[in-house]
Amino acid sequence: MKTWRCAWTGFAPVSLAVSLVAFLLAYPPPAPGAEILKLATTTSTQFTGLLDRLHPPFEKKFRVRIHTIAVGTGKALRLGQNGDVDVVLVHAPAAEKAFVSKGYGVNRRGVMYNDFVIVGPAPDPAGVAGTRGVSAALQKIAALRVKWVSRGDDSGTHKKEKILWRKAGLSTSGEWYRSLGQGMGKTLQIADEMNAYTLSDRGSFLFFEARGKV
Repeated sequence: MKTWRCAWTGFAPVSLAVSLVAFLLAYPPPAPGAEILKLATTTSTQFTGLLDRLHPPFEKKFRVRIHTIAVGTGKALRLGQNGDVDVVLVHAPAAEKAFVSKGYGVNRRGVMYNDFVIVGPAPDPAGVAGTRGVSAALQKIAALRVKWVSRGDDSGTHKKEKILWRKAGLSTSGEWYRSLGQGMGKTLQIADEMNAYTLSDRGSFLFFEARGKV
């Protein structure tokens, strides 16, 4: 599989939204060495390996153990809403703001950025390589009915994809478009097997590409 970066700004802020559960647990201070901090984050963040570097010093300083649950943004926010985790680290600004405005979380902060790329088969049957603008690239794919696979899992990447199709003024109905209900890794694998295009966050794509999985 080959990746093309279209000439469009594909950045989406990855934000930290602390749930009310974490806010309430902050008082009184936890007993030393006795607390587990539950973090729901995206698979995209997990794949970068960043958390593996950040967790040890944090755990040592605050005498907690971090239990990470890597899922799509939608599920991560639902875990926070249900009080099943203490902190959510996700990348869907509109959903995050709604989460906080409804009282499910507090202290939302942007901490880093993620960007997205359209990836597809090396022969590039839709001719999107070098296309200026993501809408133009999607229009080429839709016009030729070239296979496209979508995560279809209410993740931040899936939310972003739906926004991009809407901005391009395109419908995704038809046999050429397949919604999987899967995470990024599985979606990339299926896209590779089907010689299809998909939208991926760059971190996940590089993670799987480096391991020869796409």
